Amino acid sequence: MSDIESVGFHHVPDAEGGAAGRGWWDANAAEYLEEHGEFLGDAAFRWGPEGLTEAEAGLLGDVVGRQVLEVGAGAAQCSRWLAAQGADVVATDVSAGMLAGAARLDTATGVHVPVLQADARALPFADASFDVVFTSFGAIPFVPDAARVHAEAARVLRPGGRWVFSVTHPLRWAFPDDPTTRGLTAIRSYFDRRPYVEQDAAGRVLYAEYHRTLGDHVRDVARAGLRLLDVVEPEWPAWNDQVWGGWGPERGAYLPGTAVFVTVRDGTTAR
Repeated sequence: MSDIESVGFHHVPDAEGGAAGRGWWDANAAEYLEEHGEFLGDAAFRWGPEGLTEAEAGLLGDVVGRQVLEVGAGAAQCSRWLAAQGADVVATDVSAGMLAGAARLDTATGVHVPVLQADARALPFADASFDVVFTSFGAIPFVPDAARVHAEAARVLRPGGRWVFSVTHPLRWAFPDDPTTRGLTAIRSYFDRRPYVEQDAAGRVLYAEYHRTLGDHVRDVARAGLRLLDVVEPEWPAWNDQVWGGWGPERGAYLPGTAVFVTVRDGTTAR
């Protein structure tokens, strides 16, 4: 965005940081989809920039006939793929810009997915409504209170249902946002939880992205009453020569870039 005046790692009020994502994605949705649309596909499901697909990984389990919710769905590419696999899927995102992109892709593909504009921290669904809830790089990095996202996912899941989410691998926060081998030298403490923030000249928060350690993520899902089944760290495949921000084949050969957490709701959700 042209009005960015300063960038850095520092604390900002939670309300400002947590609200910035909607405006940023509204302003940048079209550009993002144009830049990454070919890799993401119109009706495809990738868990991260490495390119791991749900068809390969099967992290959601059998989705045929299942009620599935995607939060932080962007243009609902993943949901569109799931619909083609026989899932009964609904997609939500906080950004109207992204949901407008979803409508365009529905028209282009002929696969129409129900979408709702909603904050992942306050989902407009009844308790125990879904068999599967997931997000691929949505919601969690952009809010200061990710525990609320996990709690909402647990609330709307039926017992035995899965909550699966992918995020930037926590280790990556210690390194510069450089996809080359220059990005292999740690420059920050892994335990520095200050968010990355972009602000305008007046100090208004335009963008905020939040870091959590591996332990933070595990504790958040445990407190939501969820049981951790797996943590998947996709390796960079030989076929993928794409550079996407700090992700790319050079650094990807040495450091993980994505972590996918697979959890299940066993019984009554903890409050």
